[in-house]
Amino acid sequence: MWRSFFGIYEFNGWKGSALIRTLRVLLLVLVAGAWVTAASAQAPSATASDSSVAAVDGDAAGGGPASGLTLSSPGIASLVEDNPVAQVRKNQSFGYGPFLNGGVGLGNRDNFQFFSAGIEGGKILTPVIGHGFFAGQFEYGANIMPLWLGFTPAPHEQSFYEAPGEYFEGPDGGGTYVGVSITPVIFRWDFATKSKRIQPWFQAAGGLIWTNHKYPPDLEVPHGSPGGTSVWNFSPQGGGGLRFFLRNGRSIDLGVNGEHISSASLGDRNPGVNASIQVQVGYTFWR
Repeated sequence: MWRSFFGIYEFNGWKGSALIRTLRVLLLVLVAGAWVTAASAQAPSATASDSSVAAVDGDAAGGGPASGLTLSSPGIASLVEDNPVAQVRKNQSFGYGPFLNGGVGLGNRDNFQFFSAGIEGGKILTPVIGHGFFAGQFEYGANIMPLWLGFTPAPHEQSFYEAPGEYFEGPDGGGTYVGVSITPVIFRWDFATKSKRIQPWFQAAGGLIWTNHKYPPDLEVPHGSPGGTSVWNFSPQGGGGLRFFLRNGRSIDLGVNGEHISSASLGDRNPGVNASIQVQVGYTFWR
């Protein structure tokens, strides 16, 4: 009966505090890392190799460390090859790879949990745009999650408020929901930084979720009955993250998103999941 979910959840007692603390720590680490790396942002006006030439020429003209140094084209190329972030930036690369995603609901949905797995791809479409802190490149991406799980409290009777002094007893909760999800639109901004290994970004995205039962759990309408919520839900979201390049063409990706889940009134009612925090970890191959 799903008594343990990765050693964190006990669905009979719904103990999710350990995951919430972990998500908070990951969020703080992500924000701190993104801030430190983005603070060193640069906006090269040409390709990475041209920037290297300009830096060397500038030092030579001013009697700096590079005075009297001649840097050949192979030498410039090696600078890019030794810098995985600059290589992806210069080539406007395409990346793809698997990921795992987990999260918790907020507010009146703080007893909801989520887990999914899928494949994500993205293509950098522009050279570096802008100057200063916000300089970066535009990337378009998409993902598909063949496995999407939503964990809700087991079905139980609960009192619901209807009007002053009026209450009624009805079913609440639905246990585990199984579905698939696709996010066909991911707009991402990759910051231009001096780091050779870390690439911070932020994004906005929109997706669609299908579940095997109407989600979120029906309050008044039992499963299989007409009316209530919907098996189709939309998932607008936004957040930030960073890539850590292990070597050229390979990166581990960490992202944190705020996600809203709603049927847009496809069902008779639209209670939705107003807010949730989703943490995504992936591995990307760059070409």
